[in-house]
Amino acid sequence: MMRRTTEVTMGDIARMAGVSESTVSRALAGSSLVAAKTRQRISEIARNANFSINEQARNLALKQTRTIEVIFPIERGTLQQVSDPFFVDMLAVLTDELGKHGYDVLMSRSPPWDEDRPGCAFLGARADGVIFVGQGRHRSDIRDFARKHGKVVVWGAVSPGDDYCVVGSDNVGGARMATTHMLQLGRKRIAFLGDTDLPEMRQRFEGYCDALKAHDLPIDESLVIHTPFDIEKAREVSQPFVELFPRFDGIFACSDMIAIAAIANLRQAGIKVPEDVSVVGFDDIPSSAHVSPSITTVHQRIHRAGMLMVERLMGILEGGAPEPVVIETELIVRQSCGAH
Repeated sequence: MMRRTTEVTMGDIARMAGVSESTVSRALAGSSLVAAKTRQRISEIARNANFSINEQARNLALKQTRTIEVIFPIERGTLQQVSDPFFVDMLAVLTDELGKHGYDVLMSRSPPWDEDRPGCAFLGARADGVIFVGQGRHRSDIRDFARKHGKVVVWGAVSPGDDYCVVGSDNVGGARMATTHMLQLGRKRIAFLGDTDLPEMRQRFEGYCDALKAHDLPIDESLVIHTPFDIEKAREVSQPFVELFPRFDGIFACSDMIAIAAIANLRQAGIKVPEDVSVVGFDDIPSSAHVSPSITTVHQRIHRAGMLMVERLMGILEGGAPEPVVIETELIVRQSCGAH
């Protein structure tokens, strides 16, 4: 547990502090399970005794790897990749935040229940916990995995009845805000582009419907277009949809990648954005500010999300049961909606 530089042992430190050896171990590791005053007192005793932590021995004794597995459970048969800008941003934040806690990252795009997967780092005792970035169509699989193994935090749609820890954006509120913004600009026939089979997208559809209902507008099912995330598929799906113009004068896209694909098809058809059609996306990926027209979008607080996911996983690893979190979203107004 410790590298001994004097004849004093960890047991001696525990006796001097009047606590157990496990409390000494937790205190010297900075665990929040030990009261701050107790941590400080134990640290002072250890420092005066000229002790330093031997991390390798400590990790072996505690059966820790100081590694977290980050899994992107991307659906088979899609062109969506971990190189998706949203995933890249999230992975960068998680890596930084886990590093602050002294953890390394192992990344995978295959879920542990995938039969063709060579092996899950967590199940193979090569990681101490798991962060799933996205639920996709795997909600029941994630629930079963979390019930069986614990030590799981998920980025996704926070819903009543979840019995595992989820951190996610206010998808309903963000979509309601985006749709309402276009309605306030005078658009009345707003289309929805997204995959409502996915939990987060289903919540965004709920927010879209809420906004229309609040303005006494009907939901036109012909303007609800099942659109996948990857940009090539999104272009393919949204191309025939463009032929419905002028039955629509606005588009709420469930991601910025879908918004970019839709704008490309509109431009190819000679339909102007935002003059003819307002477009609002979701995510606020970096490129959304640099395409033409720049995309009005719902900003997800990725840095805060990463920090909260890591914070909650650390709590689980220390024996806690943290609550799920819904993070507020923000509308970023740019050119594609026509407000400028």
